[in-house]
Amino acid sequence: MAVFRVEKTKDFTIMCNHHLRNTELSLKAKGLLSLMLSLPEDWDYTTKGLAHICKDGVDSITTALKELERHGYLTRQRLRYGNGQLGDIEYTIHEKPVNAEKREYSPKRENPRQVNPGQAKPEQAEPGQENPTQLNTNPLRTKKSKTDISRTHQSIYPAEPEAAGRPDRADRRLPRDH
Repeated sequence: MAVFRVEKTKDFTIMCNHHLRNTELSLKAKGLLSLMLSLPEDWDYTTKGLAHICKDGVDSITTALKELERHGYLTRQRLRYGNGQLGDIEYTIHEKPVNAEKREYSPKRENPRQVNPGQAKPEQAEPGQENPTQLNTNPLRTKKSKTDISRTHQSIYPAEPEAAGRPDRADRRLPRDH
């Protein structure tokens, strides 16, 4: 088998092989940890900053960071400002995973339980009656309906002739040719 040797003259990183040989870590987590160990100590470690120098996006990097945190290679601590407001998150990157005793000191999220929740009956009050909306009782319409043909269009037939002075309808028929 051929042996490849790399000549290291400048710009190289020396790191522990522990994370590279850990079979429980994914290749993505191993690569991200190696990248973070190669960056300067004062570099701004944010998910957006890591996404900027990697091909992966913020979500992919967040997934790898959570995996590294689960295995003890990364610890996060939320900083607080002097006035009590929450500040930035401080990441601590470890070449070897921190043991379980050290991880116990990090704050964990808890779901507090209520010891004896009170069961009070809600007070039932008579609902007040509101004034109903006023219905229009005016018989005159102010809008013309589009479907009301008798009011909007005049009839194409002439009005009925009066009995006096005009022939009846029957008399207005045209004579037939025999």
